[in-house]
Amino acid sequence: MAEQSDGVAAGQRDNYPGTTNDPLTPSEPTGVADARTWLFVPGNRPERFEKARASGADQVICDLEDAVDPEHKSRARSDVKWWLSHGGVAWVRINGVDTEWYDQDVSMLYKLAGLRGFVVPKAEVPAALHSLGRRLGEGRGLVALIETARGVHRAYDIAECDSVDRVAFGSIDFTSDIGAEETDSSLLFARSTLVMASRVAGKPAPVDGVTTTLDDPVVLAAAANRARELGFGGKLCVHPAQLAPVAAAFQPSAEQIAWARDILLKAEQSGAGASAADGQMIDRPVIERARRILVRRPSPAP
Repeated sequence: MAEQSDGVAAGQRDNYPGTTNDPLTPSEPTGVADARTWLFVPGNRPERFEKARASGADQVICDLEDAVDPEHKSRARSDVKWWLSHGGVAWVRINGVDTEWYDQDVSMLYKLAGLRGFVVPKAEVPAALHSLGRRLGEGRGLVALIETARGVHRAYDIAECDSVDRVAFGSIDFTSDIGAEETDSSLLFARSTLVMASRVAGKPAPVDGVTTTLDDPVVLAAAANRARELGFGGKLCVHPAQLAPVAAAFQPSAEQIAWARDILLKAEQSGAGASAADGQMIDRPVIERARRILVRRPSPAP
């Protein structure tokens, strides 16, 4: 890794995900880095695979871990393999590194045309992630799902791993691991740690964990908004009904978009360095905030 200053690798600060060197040209979405909604579909429910793909989720994850009982693991793996070999496109949450199913999950799936990458549960060991990333090679990603106390403790090392494209939070398993209730206060330290670790490593904002409420958009929107306020950039979902309120929470309002455009226009007009306009200081942090708002805006309808 390049020499660091203040914890951010040289050359990354100006190109942090969501920014460009041209203040009026926000970055184009790049898939894994900008995905807001990540929809799980059970690996043993192949009839749902195409429905998940058509749901409007930014990314689909075929789940071979928590969603599948041990006696159904082999069949689920085969169903996912068939679909990804016949036009399906998705991520796969494989079983954990220390399980009996891990090696077969990886060996049977890592070369498939439709595989976008692996979501690794109970991520704790950077060396294991690095090894898996090398095996995957170019063109496929790796999301480290941190859901244990040890994983949070090692979050900075995990985020710094070259093979890891993005970090996600398994909040339900995490509270179980530490023996806590699933509340905002009990999860605040872990969530903030993942946000900081991702930022220091120059990685995209992390993905927040699942909210178990399926049919209450107010609850879902509130949970997603809290995650966004902390610095998360997306959220794991377990039902298509969760997608719309979650996606909306990670999109800027019309007022925010108008403010960002105005800031970037004034920054371009004033040239390099800090400036003031209409009683507001316009410096680098303000410009970067404006850029990130425009990156999060909804894509225009085709």
